[in-house]
Amino acid sequence: MKGNESKPRIGIFGRRNVGKSSLINFLTGQQIAIVSDTAGTTTDPVRKSMEIGGIGPVVLIDTAGIDDEGELGRQRVEKSMAALAEVDLALLLYTEGNYGESEENVERWCREHGTPILKVLTKSAPIDKDKLIESIKNALPESAYRGRSLLGDVVHQGDTVVLVTPIDSSAPEGRMILPQVQVLRDLMDLHARALFCQPEELRDTLLGLKALPQLVVTDSQVFERVAAAVPEEVPLTSFSVVLARQKGLFPEYLAGTKKIATLQDGDRVLLLESCTHNVTCEDIGRVKLPAALRKATGKQLEFDILAGSDKILNTQFIDLNYKLVIQCGGCVITAQQVYARLLPALEAGVPVSNYGLALAWCNGIFERATKFFQQ
Repeated sequence: MKGNESKPRIGIFGRRNVGKSSLINFLTGQQIAIVSDTAGTTTDPVRKSMEIGGIGPVVLIDTAGIDDEGELGRQRVEKSMAALAEVDLALLLYTEGNYGESEENVERWCREHGTPILKVLTKSAPIDKDKLIESIKNALPESAYRGRSLLGDVVHQGDTVVLVTPIDSSAPEGRMILPQVQVLRDLMDLHARALFCQPEELRDTLLGLKALPQLVVTDSQVFERVAAAVPEEVPLTSFSVVLARQKGLFPEYLAGTKKIATLQDGDRVLLLESCTHNVTCEDIGRVKLPAALRKATGKQLEFDILAGSDKILNTQFIDLNYKLVIQCGGCVITAQQVYARLLPALEAGVPVSNYGLALAWCNGIFERATKFFQQ
């Protein structure tokens, strides 16, 4: 049940004319990328999905040469290096006798950011496709394509879990949002019983049960309303909190969320959205969360939004003096991609939080929403 962007990403890096585009065509068995003897043919990252046996669907990213020249060339190199922040594995192509500063820069970045790297010698001999794919499978972290269970450490076979899923203008027409689907699938894999209801149906749903459920999971935006209906002895959390645990950095989120209490008038907060979506008047990140933070803190806070794959540099955290960074649930990206997006903030000493955790804090139920996962 992966969205397109949650597939593992494999980036192909190297100098101009080293064979990056040829390799992506070779691996996919299709004429995906333009191949030319003219150096600098690829100017922007090109993405293509393919299937790798034993792993499943992945996204290959073809990038511009890391040795490009001139002002436009420098911008292309910057885009290629920025693409490193969104990959789970970097394939670094080079030719015999040509491994220098450009390649070392990629290798250094991967080493510093914990991104696996696989070096591929090209043009000196034909590449064995089967051996290369096997090497990719061995180098790609298993966590990139086989994420751990969302609730497997706290929910057991036969447990009853109530999922409270409001339907409003931000809900996709005729569908459920991805985090809800992911939690449902996880509960099915665990052979637990999942009950769905909307907030206004929750009290009757609980009354209709022979015993209290082992867990209630709700959408962040109705936390306060749901909390009032759920008995204190029943664990309560949100879809965002559940995803935050799976994506890693949960201890950092817990510590960073508590820093909301220290925000002052004029402080800048950066909201990170991992996908692009249609913005509505009920949008959580752009409307509800800023309003909730201003109300809960009583401070005039300033907010910036960074959506999609846009990358912010460490220096910008310093120059713009952000006091807090809040990441969305990250349902459409891998754990490595979440880590890469937040690493500049962590390196700059800026606290990080998560949409669900921040909203729980604003609604005064942060301790309750996280207690279940800290026992």
